[in-house]
Parts: sequence; structure tokens; C-alpha cells
Amino acid sequence: MDIAGKIVVVTGGASGIGRSLCERFAAEGARGVVVADINAAGVDIVRSSIAEQTQALGMVTDVSIESNVQALVARALEVFGHIDLFCSNAGIFTPGGEEVSNEQWQRIWEINVMAHIYASRAVLPGMLARGEGYLLNTASAAGLLNQIGSAPYGVTKHAAVGFAEWLAITYGDRGIKVSVLCPQAVRTEMTAGGTGAAGVDGMLEPEQLAQTVIETLAAERFLVLPHPEVLTYMQRKTSDYDRWIGGMRRLQERFGKVLK
Repeated sequence: MDIAGKIVVVTGGASGIGRSLCERFAAEGARGVVVADINAAGVDIVRSSIAEQTQALGMVTDVSIESNVQALVARALEVFGHIDLFCSNAGIFTPGGEEVSNEQWQRIWEINVMAHIYASRAVLPGMLARGEGYLLNTASAAGLLNQIGSAPYGVTKHAAVGFAEWLAITYGDRGIKVSVLCPQAVRTEMTAGGTGAAGVDGMLEPEQLAQTVIETLAAERFLVLPHPEVLTYMQRKTSDYDRWIGGMRRLQERFGKVLK
């Protein structure tokens, strides 16, 4: 996909990865960019920052509430007529293991998984009717590998990757393109407290990640890997699972703490 002339929606667009995507899409010549986030002040700042480059629309959106996502898509369609690319990007991090409360498990599940499902329900009918459209779902390298110190994050990001795979399999022959963004450590509010094992291959700036997104969308590849080392780790994981788990235990000893 060439972003020039396209209509793009980005959730979690007020900061971090989402903000960098909004700014880069505007710079690439998108005809319209919809900035969606639960942070109203942040939405307005990002919308204003790109308004000279593109037609920018801001929407305060809680992606954990399906009616909010439906309203976001409806408003984008009202203003622009269609959506070319929907970036389901919002996400949260919850540390801990199985002892994490049910409420916290449910909260991270709603944002890291169900938000992708809500977005697909809302945007796919229009895309399928047009016979084209692109979904970019933000997961994490944790969805391909795992997350030292956070079972909720590792589990939900695996689910996010699995859902993106299912979308690509199910709708790929009907004009729908799907990519899943799987970075390691990126300099955002989420990593402000430290990166742990996720930073073993270095911290990327959000702008560097946005460059990889542009390149991957242009090639229409499924995996968006700002840290290319992740592909090697995946190959090692699938070639010898037990050896890989042993390596992850060593990472936990180095960076993490036993959760009990």
C-alpha cells in the first residue's frame, strides 16, 4: 500500500507509536488521518500538529468499549466516505503472573485483544463491500516470543497475533490486506519504567518504527518487525522449543524476578 491519498485511522494515536504513525502517514501524503485515543488533550495536540499536511480528524475513543469503536468508524466514514487503512494500535501493559486480579486480566484482554475484534467488526463490512482495505494491528514481539515478568501481556499479545493471522487467512482472497506490528522495546510511556528483556536488542525511537511500518505496508508483508532479530528468535523457537524455553529462563534470571 502506498499511503499517499489514503484515508487512515489510528487508535492510540495521542502518543508513542500511534502518534508517530499519525505524523508519518500525514508526511507520506495521506488524504485524511483520524487520530483516536482516550486522551482528549493528546488527540487535539496530534490532530493540530498534522492539520497543515492532511485533513485531520480527532476522536476521543475508548477502544475497550465496542460502541466507541463503532462511533469512531461511523464518524470516519461520514467525513471521508471510506477507510483505506485501520491501525488498531492502542495497548496497555500489566506486570505479574497468574495472581493478577480478574479485573486486571479482563482490562488488558479488552484493550489488547477485544479492541482488534471490535475494530474488525466495525470496519470490515465497508472494506469487503469495496473489495479492498488494510488492517494493521499492533501486537508486540511478546506475541511471537513471550514477555518476561508479565503473563497478561504475553498472553494477550499472542492472542492479538493469532487473530491477525486468522483475518489474513480468512479475508486475504477478498481484497483485505493484514499486517501485525511486533516490535521489541520502543521509547514510549509504556517503557518509561525500563525495558527489561524487551530492550536486549536496543530501544527504538517511535519514528524509526514508523519507517519500518511504511516499508512493510509498501511490500504488503504480514509481519512488521522493527527489530529484525525477532525473526531469528522465532526460527530458533520453532526449531527447538525446549532449548528456546531454556534460553528464556536465562533471560528471566538476568532481567526478571520469579513471580511467586
